[in-house]
Amino acid sequence: MSRLTVADLTRGAMTEFQEKLRQQHEESMHRELEALLSTAAEAEAEISGKDFDGFKKLFHRFLQVKGPSVDWAKINRPPEDSIRPYEKIKTEGLPDNIAASLNKLAVVKLNGGLGTSMGCKGPKSLISVRSENTFLDLTVRQIEHLNKTFNADVPLVLMNSFNTDEDTKKILQKYKHHRVNIHTFNQSRYPRINKESLLPIAKHMGMSGENGEAWYPPGHGDVYASFSNCGLLDKLLAEGKEYIFVSNIDNLGATVDLFILHHLMSQPADRRCEFIMEVTDKTRADVKGGTLIQYEDHLRLLEIAQVPKAHVDEFKSVTKFKIFNTNNLWISLPAIKRLQEKNAMDLEIIVNPKTLDGGLNVIQLETAVGAAIKSFNNAMGVNVPRSRFLPVKTSSDLLLVMSNLYSMDAGSLTMSKKREFPSTPHVKLGSSFTKVQEFLSRFESIPDMLELDHLTVSGDVTFGKNVSVKGTVIIIANHGDRIDIPAGAMLENKIVSGNLRILDH
Repeated sequence: MSRLTVADLTRGAMTEFQEKLRQQHEESMHRELEALLSTAAEAEAEISGKDFDGFKKLFHRFLQVKGPSVDWAKINRPPEDSIRPYEKIKTEGLPDNIAASLNKLAVVKLNGGLGTSMGCKGPKSLISVRSENTFLDLTVRQIEHLNKTFNADVPLVLMNSFNTDEDTKKILQKYKHHRVNIHTFNQSRYPRINKESLLPIAKHMGMSGENGEAWYPPGHGDVYASFSNCGLLDKLLAEGKEYIFVSNIDNLGATVDLFILHHLMSQPADRRCEFIMEVTDKTRADVKGGTLIQYEDHLRLLEIAQVPKAHVDEFKSVTKFKIFNTNNLWISLPAIKRLQEKNAMDLEIIVNPKTLDGGLNVIQLETAVGAAIKSFNNAMGVNVPRSRFLPVKTSSDLLLVMSNLYSMDAGSLTMSKKREFPSTPHVKLGSSFTKVQEFLSRFESIPDMLELDHLTVSGDVTFGKNVSVKGTVIIIANHGDRIDIPAGAMLENKIVSGNLRILDH
């Protein structure tokens, strides 16, 4: 007969103790949430109640999770046929009736982010990116063009957050006469929790004053629950929609692709692909991007936050993990409905630690939309050209998309035919260019960049009209110096430093 050792007993007691502690945390959290709800206005209470139900589920799982959510030894490369090259999908051609396919599609743009990282107030989608057009203008123009060209009805759905909803709704008036139906819904509002006590820091349900810092939108993985809760999922299904194309509103490459859409629509009913993730080849700039792996017989998204510390360098390597997730996703609406009803959408929790202005350490529990791939049937990746991933996260990205490297047609940006090689130049602008207003004030006109490979600008630098930069150009104004690149200057393989000495590179 095997005897229990002291270690066994201690382990048992610890597990029991941890379980009790978990229960206590959960009970305390529920009490606090109830108290917060009692301060809500009647109209708000129902929405906040649904939000809190979602938060309770997330918090429950957060308390259960121990250590990294993946066992590194079980990670495999995805099977060959689970990630198809885009070229192969393109060879399937297009259907005779493109409108019939388009009429089963809705476009969802993730519109919860603010423009703060680029020095702008309000929603990021309202920043002008090209010829006075904002991200939102370009999106509306693209979809309107599809609807007019094919006589189709593709609606645009914006997932806003409490940070962006009011400003976005005001601006939507201007699209009243455009040929595109626009719907909006709000992602949930979750309470930030104190890192030590694991309790909400909010004093009441309001957003005013310091209490405004007590709330956060819980990442784009929330799209499934909030889309379902607000009734839009059922509305679109009733209108005969079968798929949504989801992407970040700041990815200017994320346009509706008719070949991928046709691939989805042409699958036999019993083998319908319920989820396509567009991936693209990793470069050194993308080492932190999530990648697709095979894990316990399912395709799964692996994010850097889930990687055990000892394996982070391996995760970043371009040789082992060759592709990354663009967050352009094609998802079956009936499948979302099924998984939501069964509460079977299994999204890994991302624990995002923050320090508030007053120095308080809090945590945000978040999820990512692509993490749901493992819950869908016949999910696959499509390895798309880099041109479908053109995010504008910084002023360096903004310079690229405002330049003559890109041509614009019906709201879509494509690499100019005049550029001899398809790769995007590497642009690195220093901190004097971070804020959009300051960035714009430093260029009398955007330089000609058709033949550029690499541009680094640092310090107090301005550009006159009609400057062109070619090859590798590095411009560095030291502290206290200022460099004004004169109008009409042509810099090819040059280093410009300190006192505007121009040297050969």
